Amino acid sequence: MTTHPWTTTPITADLLRGALELERTAHGVLPHRLPARARAQGADAQLAMAEAQPAGVRLVFRTRATAVELDTLPTKRVYVGAPPRPDGVYDLVVDGRLTAQASVGGGNTLTIDMTAGTAEHQPGPAGTARFSGLPDGVKDVEIWLPHNETTELVALRTDAPVEPAPDRGRKVWLHHGSSISHGSDAASPTTTWPALAASRGGVELINLGFGGGALLDPFTARALRDTPADLISVKIGINLVNADLMRLRAFTPAVHGFLDTIRDGHPTTPLLVVSPILCPIHEDTPGPCAPDFAGLGEGRLRFRATGDPAERASGKLTLGVIRDELARVVEQRAAEDPHLHYLDGRELYGEADHAELPLPDALHPDAATHLRMGERFAERAFAADGPFRDAWRSSAA
Repeated sequence: MTTHPWTTTPITADLLRGALELERTAHGVLPHRLPARARAQGADAQLAMAEAQPAGVRLVFRTRATAVELDTLPTKRVYVGAPPRPDGVYDLVVDGRLTAQASVGGGNTLTIDMTAGTAEHQPGPAGTARFSGLPDGVKDVEIWLPHNETTELVALRTDAPVEPAPDRGRKVWLHHGSSISHGSDAASPTTTWPALAASRGGVELINLGFGGGALLDPFTARALRDTPADLISVKIGINLVNADLMRLRAFTPAVHGFLDTIRDGHPTTPLLVVSPILCPIHEDTPGPCAPDFAGLGEGRLRFRATGDPAERASGKLTLGVIRDELARVVEQRAAEDPHLHYLDGRELYGEADHAELPLPDALHPDAATHLRMGERFAERAFAADGPFRDAWRSSAA
């Protein structure tokens, strides 16, 4: 225990990175990854839950403190018939190095019955993530919030004063994608594939990966348009297939419109379009995707494609169809937009990877696969001939 008096610091936007907005609640503040106007237009419970889970959001400050306490009110998800999910993980990063982890028990409970399609919210108590034994002296401290657990921030206490960390001159990378970008089954918030890639590339991450929510929504495009960034990537495809949201006739102009909106705010920013990683159930079979509850009691949830491959002839989307069309759209637009680039998602996770590291639930990569994808994205995007090369060189200078 520290023998120094505690200093309580208000949690304000200048101590947070990775969030687009802070909502004041009865308990403290809730980081959002979509602004209020977008949330009002996207009246979808799944998206509301996903954007409020703080993937990539972290407290960042400079201090001499050797002990830190963060009071939070998490919201835990409980799936009826399945074993309890582990508590979310808080990663403590000191001067760029992961040094400790913690979790917060208690909190609110969201009980989800996937068979009935219902969800029930029960309030619960706040808890505390505690870190001690930090090195003495002035240092930059980051507390990465759980990527998959809604987290209201109640109070920050330290045994020495804190101040906002100085701008290190790093470029800002703004990324949008599905649950795979959100973090799916990564081990912790700094080991989602976008967080790993950002660390390798030396950039500041804003992660707008939303579980089930990469659906080419216009309000998401406007959020990307209005967010300052030096590098932008959008990973498009899997949610459009597993939601069975649109046909090819709607998909192509929707992609153009999404990219047009981003370009309204970022006309010359390097923009990388990433197609889906390999997912065998949807490579040639359309959605919708449905859960297979057979192994739920043993803690095993898998997914299956329920569409008919013959429906591709009528414009139904598969991952193969989407990759072909994205490559064509980017090639067409790149003739007038030299800052637009394309990456086939199978370069991040392809057939050989699936043979070695199959998707545990047939849809989401595991922790080891996140590590591999993060390394590969960094190798390709930040390479000397990669789409983010000039920005990385400027950041590293």
